[in-house]
Amino acid sequence: MTETDSSSALVLFSGGQDSATCLAWALQRYERVETIGFDYGQRHEVELRARERVREQIVQINSDWAVRLGDDLLVDLSGYGRLAESALTAEREIEMGEKGLPTTFVPGRNLVFLTVAAAHAYRRGTAVLVGGMCQTDYSGYPDCRADTLAAQERALALGLDQPIKIETPLMDLTKAETWQLAQSLGGDRLVRLIVEETHTCYRGVRGTLHAWGYGCGDCPACELRAHGWNGFSGGAS
Repeated sequence: MTETDSSSALVLFSGGQDSATCLAWALQRYERVETIGFDYGQRHEVELRARERVREQIVQINSDWAVRLGDDLLVDLSGYGRLAESALTAEREIEMGEKGLPTTFVPGRNLVFLTVAAAHAYRRGTAVLVGGMCQTDYSGYPDCRADTLAAQERALALGLDQPIKIETPLMDLTKAETWQLAQSLGGDRLVRLIVEETHTCYRGVRGTLHAWGYGCGDCPACELRAHGWNGFSGGAS
């Protein structure tokens, strides 16, 4: 273990719209930024390929970001994905489940990701985790809520016996406001990068480029992203 550094951050980076925006947010604020991703047995490897493209291209937007962006780690959690079976890890219909949550809910996913990320951050001497969790425009996942993450932050600090901060810059933003945040951080180049290279679609569709990005257009993730884009672009000059 090295001494913890509050000027560095570890971004939970999936290659989607939210995590790409959070990566830009962290690069704007921290002197050293690393990323961590998770292969949890998700059905579509397109998400993992998107991570690589976004990391490669985001540093071209801002010379300071190119200096600040450090290492990436992809963690194999495929066994967890099989245990926490959902429509994202198995051939299941995307619909509301018996407990009032969509079948895309992977039980405890963010809790597992944050615990693994905290262990890596501990070894890297990083005191800040950054995640794209949001409780405003979301699918009702209980591990995206602010109170859940506050409890997780405290548990991690106790378990590691040192302070650790979980930053969630999108927590209270709508999807339209998330698009606007990207615009404010990296201008049209970052917005275009998110449109063309990030992946959100639950079905893994990359055949058609819509105004808001690639996707099937009718899964909950696509509908939310498109709705946010319409709110953002309709108010843009």
